[in-house]
Amino acid sequence: MLAVAVCLAAGAARAAADAGTAPVPAGASPAAPARPAMRIVSLAPNLTELLFAAGAGARVVGVDASSDHPPAARALPRVGSSATLDIERILALRPDLIVAWPHGAARRHAAQLHRLGIPVLTIDPRTIDGIADAIEVLGRRAGTTAQADPAAQALRERARVLAARFAASAPVRVFVQIWDVPLMTISDRHLMADGLRVCAARGILGDDRALTPAPSREAVIAADPALLVMVAEDAQAAAWLRQWQRAPAPRFAAAPRHLAIDPDRFARASPRFLDAVEVLCRWIDAAPRR
Repeated sequence: MLAVAVCLAAGAARAAADAGTAPVPAGASPAAPARPAMRIVSLAPNLTELLFAAGAGARVVGVDASSDHPPAARALPRVGSSATLDIERILALRPDLIVAWPHGAARRHAAQLHRLGIPVLTIDPRTIDGIADAIEVLGRRAGTTAQADPAAQALRERARVLAARFAASAPVRVFVQIWDVPLMTISDRHLMADGLRVCAARGILGDDRALTPAPSREAVIAADPALLVMVAEDAQAAAWLRQWQRAPAPRFAAAPRHLAIDPDRFARASPRFLDAVEVLCRWIDAAPRR
């Protein structure tokens, strides 16, 4: 699943039309523009990774402060954080396309930039297929479909092969911890849940209406998941685990029932998400399920 939209400033309609930009319903894929985007600013680290995967890295002239992959992205001009953008710096870069995430402060930033007359493409992949779709969309906007389309297809094929490997596995219930205070996890609507599905696993609060439910520790222990996945760096995950190892300790507090997984891979909707899923699947396949 991929939500895509393009915003245009009314005063820039003519320039936007020249660039081949037009409003696109959520979930649709915009057609290739008459003129490819040549100066792109990315406002999220996963979008930067997607642009490079689409073969458009040479067109990226500015990125947000968190864009750290691939290494070439670290040398690009910074235009602010997810909370605060340097609009003047963005304008100085003369972008002909902004690629943004459509949630939180990023939504406000996108609206402001679109009012200033800059075409804004918002992309929000929620599945592995959505990540592949995003690579194709960006390839069309940048005129790099020769690189983007094979990259997207290779990602889909990797996911298909991995899912087939675990298709006959008995399902396992896991608790995916993404924060500690307050305790937070994911529902089935989250990108990470798509990774769990590939591995024949499901979060204990999959049916919750919230994207990131906040259960109590008592509720998690009562649900008795077999495994714990901590989306955190090693030091942070170790601190989280110590909290679980206090009495009464759930069964996932004992090795080898817990795993710390790199948030830059598993929490970003980028091609590296599938790398994290492969690690997760191998671990779930080897971990005790009962």
